[in-house]
Amino acid sequence: MAEIVAVWVVLGLALVAANLPFLFERILFVRRPSGGRKAFGWRLLELFLLYVVLGVFAAVLERGAYGVVYPQGWEFYVTTFCLFLVFAFPGFVHCYLWRNRRDAEKSAA
Repeated sequence: MAEIVAVWVVLGLALVAANLPFLFERILFVRRPSGGRKAFGWRLLELFLLYVVLGVFAAVLERGAYGVVYPQGWEFYVTTFCLFLVFAFPGFVHCYLWRNRRDAEKSAA
């Protein structure tokens, strides 16, 4: 039962963490960009770093539950990173599609 809760906790954290780079305008959540808006490359870097942090957290949970971290091949990491990108879609839509459209409508009015 505790393993199932841990899986849901990791999935919930992944959903939140994947959207964080698109919700905040600070580079690495610390420094404001000089142009006012964070570049897409910074968002991708933050997305990858959050993926790594969440992977380490999941490995710690796995070691605590099973006593060992099972080895994975590259296919596992590519698949989970793609899932992480899918989780980031709501933040991407908010940052680049919905918010930009709303700003354009404000300036046109």
